[in-house]
Amino acid sequence: MLPLSDTVPDDARETILSGIKAHNNALLGPTDRRDLFIPLTNAEGRVEGGLVAYTGRGWLYVEMLFVPEHRRGQGLAGALLQRAEDEAKARGCKGAYIDTINPDARRAYERQGYKTFGSIDNFTGDYAITWLMKRF
Repeated sequence: MLPLSDTVPDDARETILSGIKAHNNALLGPTDRRDLFIPLTNAEGRVEGGLVAYTGRGWLYVEMLFVPEHRRGQGLAGALLQRAEDEAKARGCKGAYIDTINPDARRAYERQGYKTFGSIDNFTGDYAITWLMKRF
């Protein structure tokens, strides 16, 4: 029987991730992965939102994008995406992808030119998870 746990020890996570990276590098060649961070800060300079992403193998992947409630409706989601896309293009990327469960976020990404390429309906309750992409 294979053991099962609710927690993942850090060293086990690192071992598995290292194995995946080594396999992918052997299969696809070394990665050019680089992190990308665009913070939204408050008047005191503390991060209150922003965008966390990385570029690699010719693509930008947006991992997290958050605009605090009091700053919504100002076009900041689109501005964050545009800034990330501009940097991704400068890094030689050919496109970007992102996923979301939030229908408002999905519409913001669509306004920025992203197109759905996959979804799972009723992923949680009545909400679908949607994957979107944009070629530059």
